[in-house]
Amino acid sequence: MAIVEKYEGEVKSIKASILKMCWYMRGGITYEEAMAMSVNERNLINSIIEENIETTKKSGLPFF
Repeated sequence: MAIVEKYEGEVKSIKASILKMCWYMRGGITYEEAMAMSVNERNLINSIIEENIETTKKSGLPFF
């Protein structure tokens, strides 16, 4: 039972990460497209998103 709970937590975390990615992409990628990506591809996109957030913070430009 502990393994099932662990996997459920991991699935929830992955889905949350993908939904955040879709939100940051502002419609540039669908949930289904993001789900079809490999872990490496999702990690690369998340790195780009983080870099852009940091750049926006440093520049003082509005993000939202």
